[in-house]
Amino acid sequence: MGSALAEKTVDEDVMGVEEDTLKGRFLTFRLANEDYGFEIRYVTEIIGIQKITDVPDLPRFVKGVINLRGKVIPVMDVRIRFNLPEREYDERTCIVVVNVEDKAVGLVVDKVNEVASIPEDQIEPAPHTGKGGPSYIQGIGKAGGEVKILLDVRRLLYEDAAEHAQAAD
Repeated sequence: MGSALAEKTVDEDVMGVEEDTLKGRFLTFRLANEDYGFEIRYVTEIIGIQKITDVPDLPRFVKGVINLRGKVIPVMDVRIRFNLPEREYDERTCIVVVNVEDKAVGLVVDKVNEVASIPEDQIEPAPHTGKGGPSYIQGIGKAGGEVKILLDVRRLLYEDAAEHAQAAD
């Protein structure tokens, strides 16, 4: 891989595949020492890290915007969103571009792992901690003897935004 991380659209991996066959398929990635994933149907492409233009007065986890082939898209650092320690971006750092409700957003992750098939019967509900916990955890997937924290992309992107908008009213 190295610094020659080529731009790659996920469509290349799933060309000709109908949406039903995307069920149970997750793009997995690493943050700190844990593996996470979200449904592949939301992912449009994976790109190497690039210059992010800072935009003032955004939540701390929104790093700014990038120009992706003429389209300006916001970029969220998932590490910061999860209150993990920040780290310098390197040649393995990627921006996963997702599309939710016809809006593209870039998600910065430490490293993309793979597209994993995790059948529904191998996904357990998120553990309840008594405090409610983050509702953007969709469940815990078991794949090949490993555990992956599966995220709900919609809630990851919009949960706090809706709460902040309500608080500002």
